[in-house]
Amino acid sequence: MVFINAIINVIIPNANIPFKKSIFSYKIYTFVKNLTKIMSQDLYKAPDYFQMDELLTEEHKLIRDAAREWVKREVSPIIEEACQKAEFPKQIIKGLGEIGGFGPYVPVEYGGAGLDQISYGLIMQELERGDSGIRSTSSVQSSLVMYPIWKYGSEEQKMKFLPKLATGELIGCFGLTEPDHGSNPGGMVTNIKDMGDHYILNGAKMWISNSPFADVAVVWAKNEDGRIKGVLVERGMEGFSTPETHNKWSLRASATGELVFDNVKIPKNNILPNRDGLGAPLECLDSARYGIAWGTIGTAMDCYDTALRYAKQRIQFGKPIASFQLQQKKLAEMITEITKAQLLTWRLGVLKNEGRATTAQISMCKRNNVDMALNIAREARQILGAMGITGEYSIMRHMMNLESVVTYEGTHDIHLLITGMDITGENAFK
Repeated sequence: MVFINAIINVIIPNANIPFKKSIFSYKIYTFVKNLTKIMSQDLYKAPDYFQMDELLTEEHKLIRDAAREWVKREVSPIIEEACQKAEFPKQIIKGLGEIGGFGPYVPVEYGGAGLDQISYGLIMQELERGDSGIRSTSSVQSSLVMYPIWKYGSEEQKMKFLPKLATGELIGCFGLTEPDHGSNPGGMVTNIKDMGDHYILNGAKMWISNSPFADVAVVWAKNEDGRIKGVLVERGMEGFSTPETHNKWSLRASATGELVFDNVKIPKNNILPNRDGLGAPLECLDSARYGIAWGTIGTAMDCYDTALRYAKQRIQFGKPIASFQLQQKKLAEMITEITKAQLLTWRLGVLKNEGRATTAQISMCKRNNVDMALNIAREARQILGAMGITGEYSIMRHMMNLESVVTYEGTHDIHLLITGMDITGENAFK
């Protein structure tokens, strides 16, 4: 509420001291304070045009509603300021762990909640409704850190890291993308060399969510034979640094940085033993992309809900702008696309629970839903006119965030080619 607070301070300087001004000024002060209170409320109401709730279990709805209420209480009041300051709000980490935001599908014996994939998706939906950066922190921890340790790690590694990652006592990050290798991760140059009783790690990764404050990094590097291995790099290891990336216009409430390895000594028991090759990190990305497919529905629903409420209240030419045909066209198309994405993603969740979801299906869903959310954010911004660019509403923040989401964990075009390869059998990447 930076804008409204500024108005208060202009109208009534030192408004926080005992009030000793005219009755007129007091009325203005009271009006603006009440307006601030109204505007600061999170009035979000999730659209459900095709009664999607009937496809969910009671447990699903309880998990989703708990996450929704937590976002309203803990994220909505602080997120605009965090974005303006380009700071990740670390105070929410404990709460993320408490609502199952970290590895909810990881078995209970390793600190997870043992939930299904639809539960995971619903949590991601609610978190990204709050902010894509918050969902990024959660999905990186879940799908790119906890998932590979759970699936590929030793029992010792699982017991050492997973319970603390589940509560947020430890925060992790995932190192695959390099300065010269994004869409082609197989070209990575980060490498490990076997020194007998340990490995030496050299190289660099960039565009890494959570890296500036991560306690452990799941890093992918090539050995002397060119085979890709998963390496657990812990903060404090000599030669390991995590410089932060600044001046971002997108994901401003998410901490982004690099991973730099200068002759880092890696104990042999920090190598993930049960999977290697490029397929290992790509499987992790499947899980993360699945979470994005759900998450971006949350941003679309938030933009739609904001635009619908505004259109009903905004009076022009003597009546609400919601009564005009062009605004109804925008809103009707928004709810149609949201509903289609909900049905697509729910079905993907069912297939995921059954172990039948393919990489190509996940790619299609991620690509479709991010594109859908971006288009809705842009249309919603137009309904709000000039107000749509201010921090008093979430739309412009969502739009900027989605410009990152449409690129990371597989660009819009790369996912299109994955679908193309799946349906034609022809590889366009080579």
